[in-house]
Amino acid sequence: MNKQLIMSAMILAGALALGACSQKAEQPTNTNQQNEPTEVKDVEGRKNFRQDVLITPQPAIMIATYDAEGRPNVMMAAWGGQIGSREINFVLSPHKTTDNIRLKQAFTVSFATKDDIVQSDYFGSVSGNDTPDKVARAGFTATKSPNVDAPIINEYKLTLECRVVELAETDGGGARVRGEVVNMSADSSILDADGNIDIDKLQPVVFESTRRAYRVMGEKVGDAWGSGKKISDAQVK
Repeated sequence: MNKQLIMSAMILAGALALGACSQKAEQPTNTNQQNEPTEVKDVEGRKNFRQDVLITPQPAIMIATYDAEGRPNVMMAAWGGQIGSREINFVLSPHKTTDNIRLKQAFTVSFATKDDIVQSDYFGSVSGNDTPDKVARAGFTATKSPNVDAPIINEYKLTLECRVVELAETDGGGARVRGEVVNMSADSSILDADGNIDIDKLQPVVFESTRRAYRVMGEKVGDAWGSGKKISDAQVK
């Protein structure tokens, strides 16, 4: 397996941190904070927001699963990203996907892109409980992963095949899921001349929660572990 490809995809998953599918976070585990209200003071010189706090942009990850009848399902989700070199984490409220993950202990993750935003938003707006054939209705097709008991959505050009390594139940029937990426596959159309993933070709989108909009990832503005050297080099001089 191409380690560079896996790292590229997992970095993407972390960076793409839908809101179209509402989600509920776990309650704090610190008992001292649960029962004692926190006195919040305004930050001077700024507009202060104390409710509906959102980190933006958020990911637009497409989670695909099988149900008990072997029907593929896809939903769009946020509140997820990379938590290790080969691990991904996300939080779901009660969904068909949540039930499927409990059942199959596996899932795949792809990324919404500019070219498929209509279908991706549809997957995030329609429940698999009400529309079990929504993958077909969107005009998409699925192939069973050879590595985990989950579908690969053929129209998505980058897919992570994952197995569940931890599933923590949350209040209200949701779950926090930690998965191990056992393989990643990419369509040749999104690779550069060296065989690496080209984000400019993929054109993944992020969810802008403040305006309820999707935005394509923008231009490169710097080099990781490189741009900051301007400051350290100047200090040396």
